[in-house]
Amino acid sequence: MAQKNVSELRLKILSALSDPTRLELLEYLSGGERCVCEILPAFSRSQSTISKHLNILFEADILDRRIDGKKTLYSIKDPQVFELVRLVDQMALKQISQLAEAGRIIEESLSCGR
Repeated sequence: MAQKNVSELRLKILSALSDPTRLELLEYLSGGERCVCEILPAFSRSQSTISKHLNILFEADILDRRIDGKKTLYSIKDPQVFELVRLVDQMALKQISQLAEAGRIIEESLSCGR
């Protein structure tokens, strides 16, 4: 039962991070707590779209949300999320490097056959 809960939470977190807009929101919030009124102008997307993405990150326990009067403020709940993103970036760069090397090898083999 505990394994199922861990798997479900893992899926919830990774799913929340699987969208470019949400990754951009994380980067934007890396500078500290921000009001929705500050977030909206920084993105060329509708208010409903940004609100939806913020809520997904909040529901995945990646963001904190607090209300201050009429303002809704968001912040990063656990900065470890940036370490996870860095690890994924490293994996992506490794794959890009491998593809570039494969392309170089193919080009060399094709030029030898000329």
